[in-house]
Amino acid sequence: MWAFSNKIAVAGVGYSALSRRPQRPLMSLAVEACDAALADAGLARKDLDGLVTSPAMPRYGGARGTIDGIDVVTPWALSERLGTHHHLAWTGSTNAMVTQGFQEAAMAIASGVCDTVIVYRALHVPQGSYVNYESKYAAAGDQFMAPYGFSVPPSWAATVAQRYFELYGYSRADFARYIADNRANTLKNPNGFWDKPLTRQDYLDARMIADPMSILDCDIPVDGCAALLLTSTERARDLRCKPALLTGFAAGTHPAPAGLPMTLDDIWIGCEQVAERLWQSSGVRPEEIDTAQVYDGFAPFVYLWLEGLGIVPRGEGLAFLRDGHGSLTGKLPVNTGGGALGEGRLHGMTQLAESVIQVTDRGGERQVPGARRAVATISNGLTKSTAFIFSRDE
Repeated sequence: MWAFSNKIAVAGVGYSALSRRPQRPLMSLAVEACDAALADAGLARKDLDGLVTSPAMPRYGGARGTIDGIDVVTPWALSERLGTHHHLAWTGSTNAMVTQGFQEAAMAIASGVCDTVIVYRALHVPQGSYVNYESKYAAAGDQFMAPYGFSVPPSWAATVAQRYFELYGYSRADFARYIADNRANTLKNPNGFWDKPLTRQDYLDARMIADPMSILDCDIPVDGCAALLLTSTERARDLRCKPALLTGFAAGTHPAPAGLPMTLDDIWIGCEQVAERLWQSSGVRPEEIDTAQVYDGFAPFVYLWLEGLGIVPRGEGLAFLRDGHGSLTGKLPVNTGGGALGEGRLHGMTQLAESVIQVTDRGGERQVPGARRAVATISNGLTKSTAFIFSRDE
């Protein structure tokens, strides 16, 4: 069990506006989110002594912008804009998912390097198609995939979903209820991107991207930022909002040995590896979880994480969702704020923030009554994936 279990807490949650093609630069959105997280905790910029993010622009096959404040927001540029650069004790920047930075922030506080850290993720959607392969030449592994149109994540996820369907006899119709329920959750989330309900038939009729993946199986690329403020639990108890205690966390190190970006078997193995480490770190068991905020950059990851975490056996995750057990009134409410499918692509910050919201009774219409523990998972279970347990302060 982690020596600092429940000794580090999230004391503030902040969001900027989330939209497509805003008329504001990314830096402005990052400042808005960080100021909101500070205000949520009842703190000011002068109280901040740590910043961490992952500043990479996720784009496949096209040019990636590098202009700080426009395409990306590094902690060094942000600290200057916030006016905190003279007193920051620690900054972090990872090329993995930003949730790796969340783990680093917790350890920086635990070790006494700093007291108050904001973890943020600012994302910009470049002009043009997000996943078209625009490069003239395909290098490294892309040379074996790009010529066949297999260079983008929806295609990779499609092969995983199709294999799963064939193994267990499922179809897209079995997923329709979950997608409709998820949209209903989104409409209860003030940060949600969508403002219209979705029916099961809407899902089945959605435009196909890579069979069986439709446009509604992919998260929404947005411009915006989410920020979480971490500090010690002892200090957090004296701040403005109820703290969410960080009970444990884990990181994945399972690669894709076949040379493909992801396969069904590799995802299972990776998710199970992360889960084993998570339960050991936290001392919590799967049956003690009250709500699951699982990564849904692509919809099939939802049922695969439920299986990898040991909540249901392999092959039963989709049936669990099909039968309504992941709805707000189900056995285990899943992605209560709509996840990335509903809120937008924030690379795991959605899952972390919603876990915090649930265990601090701030969910409003989407609140899971009495939620004591929430699990959050990020990415697809392979290398760079992470998972967290957040607990109510009792």
